[in-house]
Amino acid sequence: MAGTIEVLVPGGQADPGPPLGPELGPTPVDVQAVVQEINDQTEAFDGTEVPVTVDYEDDGSFEIEVGVPPTAELIKDEAGFETGSGEPQEDFVADLSIDQVKQIAEQKHPDLLAYDTKNAAKEIVGTCASMGVTIEGDDAREFKEKVDAGEYDDVLADEVEA
Repeated sequence: MAGTIEVLVPGGQADPGPPLGPELGPTPVDVQAVVQEINDQTEAFDGTEVPVTVDYEDDGSFEIEVGVPPTAELIKDEAGFETGSGEPQEDFVADLSIDQVKQIAEQKHPDLLAYDTKNAAKEIVGTCASMGVTIEGDDAREFKEKVDAGEYDDVLADEVEA
């Protein structure tokens, strides 16, 4: 392996400028081909910051591995706001539905420590708490207590494979 480059790029909107261009410039790869491949693989994340790893060889060949965006980015994208709250316990910037929390948990699950969707959702709710995002109108901490009490077990149950 000649080298590895790790960058955060906006999904589907990478370009040969920074941060990618300066990193790829000294390598033997075709920068435009790498940018196009990254955009093809990240277009589903449409503008959300996505971690990308580019492994390249001395002959100019390369492989791209796309990671899952940070939890905060997924929450901001889903809820439609730019920045979290400066006072997350008092000033709330957005509200998510249980279905939105479940969707983020399922997207992020491979990167989390949780064994199931319910616990993955609790990790997402923890991030919501630090950003000033409520869930179903409840403060994230209150919502977590409801999840712990089993109130959302039907929604957060893992899909049973046939």
